[in-house]
Amino acid sequence: MYHWGAIVAAPGYTDPSVFGADGNPYGTSVTIDQNGKMIEDVQAAVKNQAKRTVQVASWVKQANQ
Repeated sequence: MYHWGAIVAAPGYTDPSVFGADGNPYGTSVTIDQNGKMIEDVQAAVKNQAKRTVQVASWVKQANQ
C-alpha cells in the first residue's frame, strides 16, 4: 500500500474491543466456520477501527490546510 501512497491507520491496541476480536493490532480480521458464520464478535472492533481511520484522516486533512 505504501507504494501507491496509502496511509495505514492501524488501530493498534487503542481500545479493549481489539482484544475481543482476537487481538489483531493491524486491523480487524475474522475467522469463518464451515457454515460461513463468523467465529469472533468483531462489531465493536470494526467500529473502533472506523473511528481511528476517520481520526487519522482528519489529522492529515488539517495538516494540508
